[in-house]
Amino acid sequence: EVQLVESGGGLVQAGGSLRLSCAASGFGFDDYAIGWSRQAPGKEREGVSCISNSDGSTEYADSVKGRFTISSDNAKNTVYLQMNSLKPEDTAVYYCAAGWLGCSGERGYDYWGQGTQVTVSS
Repeated sequence: EVQLVESGGGLVQAGGSLRLSCAASGFGFDDYAIGWSRQAPGKEREGVSCISNSDGSTEYADSVKGRFTISSDNAKNTVYLQMNSLKPEDTAVYYCAAGWLGCSGERGYDYWGQGTQVTVSS
């Protein structure tokens, strides 16, 4: 079956770092863009970052540019999100998602993981 499994979330102090992993299986990893989105309680889900399967280009929300880095290890069917200089407002459940049409936005994703909690304390 299609699986996107996030890991690496946890509790960290403001200014700290976390590295999230998204392990994919059950579909053609190389045919899909992989993105990260997040949702805080009571808030709409928002896109954080995405990496294209076509050329490896990356996209970031303005709120995380310069702090977060997305990368992919295609041999391992795994995408990472390195999060540095974390802020309390980064607190959310982080989801990875796969999109056949590339990095085309939240509505363009076909598969979603279950999410991993990231909590940043002040």
